Amino acid sequence: MKLEQSRLHDGFAEVLQQLDSIGFDVGNSRISILRALIIVVVIVGLFVVGRIASIGVRHTFRRLTRFDVAERLIGEKLVSIGVWIICVLVGIDILGIDLTALTVFSGAFGLAIGFGLQKTFGNFIAGIILLMDRSIKPGDVITVNDGTTNTVGQVKKIGMRAVSVITRDKKEYLIPNENLMINQVENWSYSSRDVRVHVALMVSPTTDLELAERLMLEAARSIDRVLASPPPAAWITAFTGNGVAYEIRIWIEDPEEGLTNVRSEVLKRTWKLFQENGITLPNTNQREVGLRDLEALREMVEGLRR
Repeated sequence: MKLEQSRLHDGFAEVLQQLDSIGFDVGNSRISILRALIIVVVIVGLFVVGRIASIGVRHTFRRLTRFDVAERLIGEKLVSIGVWIICVLVGIDILGIDLTALTVFSGAFGLAIGFGLQKTFGNFIAGIILLMDRSIKPGDVITVNDGTTNTVGQVKKIGMRAVSVITRDKKEYLIPNENLMINQVENWSYSSRDVRVHVALMVSPTTDLELAERLMLEAARSIDRVLASPPPAAWITAFTGNGVAYEIRIWIEDPEEGLTNVRSEVLKRTWKLFQENGITLPNTNQREVGLRDLEALREMVEGLRR
């Protein structure tokens, strides 16, 4: 048994020697197939260890329920960065890389890396600041500008480079962290999740306004998503040639569930109550024409016939 182990050891040593013999020397360093294999194994091994450690850190911080989402996320990112730094330093030590050999071109190389990663590093720092001051955190509802209109979306994730925001249309916007730092951001749930929604409608000019207002408020209060406090309100906004313009103002606490749908529910309920109580909406296609002198009109028509 010992003889077989000795032969196996000698054979393995001979293979390693053969792999090391295929290569060339650069100064005091040896570049060979064996050296390349060692580098690959060390890099892959440290990458696997780093990934496993990062996953473990993530699961550990998610169990720390005494901290809020932002605190857990920033702790997770900082510890993960520390893990990867340790892996890099361990890899350098295992491979025996002499960092002093890089001093000749390290300045120029570092300058090039600095310019190339300037935006990336800026976005990373901006993400850390956003998490620390809690101005934007996962779960917040913010307004996203897609170039033409402002769309409401919910923050799903704050990453190393960008913030992921998902709208009601299931569109996912990846906004660079730096943009949220330097531009004005409309955060609907920064200090409170309560949002006021405006529902516009118009009634005919002959409507009993007190009854109409009472029915509007009843309709608003009957919707589950509408908050009882602050209570709904109905205000006249204008008198027009077609009728009286109203605005029902309601409060909700779940803007991520949509605004148009709650407006629709209020309008449908209001329409039903209006029909039950005989309140009509203005007919914009109908026009009434008053004739002050019917006799003069008849004379004009007769003149045209002649």
